[in-house]
Amino acid sequence: MFRIFKSRKVVAVSIAILLILALLLPVSVALADRSKVHIVNVPEEDRFDPFVMTIRAGEQVTWVNHDTDDHTIVSNDFFTTTNHKGTNILLPGTESNGGNPGMVTFRFRKAGVFVYYCRFHAQLDAFHQPIAPGPDGGIQDSNGNFGTPMNGIIVVLPGNRDN
Repeated sequence: MFRIFKSRKVVAVSIAILLILALLLPVSVALADRSKVHIVNVPEEDRFDPFVMTIRAGEQVTWVNHDTDDHTIVSNDFFTTTNHKGTNILLPGTESNGGNPGMVTFRFRKAGVFVYYCRFHAQLDAFHQPIAPGPDGGIQDSNGNFGTPMNGIIVVLPGNRDN
C-alpha cells in the first residue's frame, strides 16, 4: 500500500512539474524573443545623439525628442538600404506635446543602412548631400551655409530576424 501511495505521489509531483514547465515555456520564449530597444535622443538642441548607431536586424530604435522644437525623421532613400524607405514622420517637441518628450519607434527587420535627417533642420542638395540652415552656430561654408545638418545613421547588422 505504501508503494502505491508513494508512486501516486511521484506521478502527481511529476505532473505538477510538467504543468509548471508548460506554463513557463511560453513566457520564456516571449522573453527570449524580446528585442533590444536602442535610444536616439534629441537633446535641447538640433541634433540626433548618437549620430551613428549599430543594431541587429529585428531590434528597435526609439527616437526621444527632449527639445522644445518639433523635429522629423525623414529617410534619405538615396542611401537607405533597410526597410523604412519613404519615412517622413513628425517627432513632436515638448512644447507641442504637453511638456512631454515626443517618441517614435521603428523595428528594423532588414540588414543595411538607414540614413535619416530632420526636414526642418536639413535639406539635400542636387548630390543628395545635406545642407544645414543657418545662420545660428557652426562654420559658414563657401556656399553660405551654416552649422551641421541634423541627420543620423542606423547601421543594421544581420540578425535572427533578418529578411
